[in-house]
Amino acid sequence: MSLRLFRAGLLAGVIAAVPFSVSSVGSAWAADTLSAKVGKPLQEAQSALAAHNYAKAMAAVDAAEAVPGKSDYEEYTVTQMRAAVAAQSGNVAAATAAYDKLIASSRTPKDAKLQMMMAEATMAYTAKDYPRAVAGTEQYLKAAGSNPAMETLLIQSYYLQQDYKNAARVQQAQIDATIKAGKVPVESQLQLLAACQTQLKDQSGLNHTYVMLVSYYPKPEYWALILHGLITNPKVAPALQLDVYRIRLAAGVLTAPSDFMDMTELAMQAGLPQLALDLINAGYASGVLGKDAGAAREAKLKAMVVKAVADKKATIAADEAAAASAPTGNALLTVGYNYVTFGQADKGLAVMQKGLAKGPLDPNIGKLHYGLAQAAAGHTADAIATLKTVAGENGARDIAQLWILKLTPAPAAHAAAPAAHH
Repeated sequence: MSLRLFRAGLLAGVIAAVPFSVSSVGSAWAADTLSAKVGKPLQEAQSALAAHNYAKAMAAVDAAEAVPGKSDYEEYTVTQMRAAVAAQSGNVAAATAAYDKLIASSRTPKDAKLQMMMAEATMAYTAKDYPRAVAGTEQYLKAAGSNPAMETLLIQSYYLQQDYKNAARVQQAQIDATIKAGKVPVESQLQLLAACQTQLKDQSGLNHTYVMLVSYYPKPEYWALILHGLITNPKVAPALQLDVYRIRLAAGVLTAPSDFMDMTELAMQAGLPQLALDLINAGYASGVLGKDAGAAREAKLKAMVVKAVADKKATIAADEAAAASAPTGNALLTVGYNYVTFGQADKGLAVMQKGLAKGPLDPNIGKLHYGLAQAAAGHTADAIATLKTVAGENGARDIAQLWILKLTPAPAAHAAAPAAHH
């Protein structure tokens, strides 16, 4: 066999060893040749490798390595063959050491170096050496830039060694980049991020991930998860309990008579009797209320609500005047919301805007309620725009995002990109 043909065969061996091809060396090295003392054992190594006799192949490589006085090119070629034999035989340590030498060599083209880095990381992952897989993948990404497949390998390597914090960090970055590019994140990526956040007990982050799952993949189980997260999230402000009930009602998962009663009473406590009447009427319309042992109590509560509506309509002008001189904008928000529920949408929204300008105790809760009032007034696009401005970590933002999903027309719901969590 000629040395040129041997060299081509050696490169083919490297191709078979790893999931990439190594380019031939550049023209500057065209005059390089192998001596017979080095070439013969390497030919034997190539034949043994083709026959999957890895022990014999590695012994032949060692014999070539032992030849004294080798040129730089011969050293390089021996290392290439060692990498091929080690990779095919599953000797991750030996293959990695050989690839490190090849990567450090000026003889190796840049693209080939990147492919070798990729091979190192992949072999380590396959061998379940996750720390080495992480190091190799990070080296590759630093040199090559973004690569979704290798980023996934990095995430899995972190996750499988229970480094959930770093797995979540890289997975979140990958999801954010996908959304920024106007594409839909892969469902399994969102699921893995949720799994990491569950392990980290990052309830706020988990809720945001559930919002994305509901946004892009609106399955019943994801709605149940995000709503459960809201119900059990200790960070949800007490002032949002009514809003939690309302989004549960909108999602169609409110089925217990006690839930409708509690929701109605919360609306009454919030000073919104017409909203309370609308909510209790929804309970009757759905058949949940008025049919069991609690029917008499439910009827009594409804009668109380009806009277409260009449009373509020009689005093709302005075309420507005008092609210104007209140120290915060909360009272104006309540009065404005009542106007909207009474059918005076334009007047009510204007009063609520004054409340927002004056400064409510919690601006995000104020914006949430203003958005819901806009939706009740039929200004859906304006409502969505307002709800997108709701921020914070007390649950208001999560509820706002869910209302955006409910208010967005079904065909576009999958593309509604919730704000990235950092």
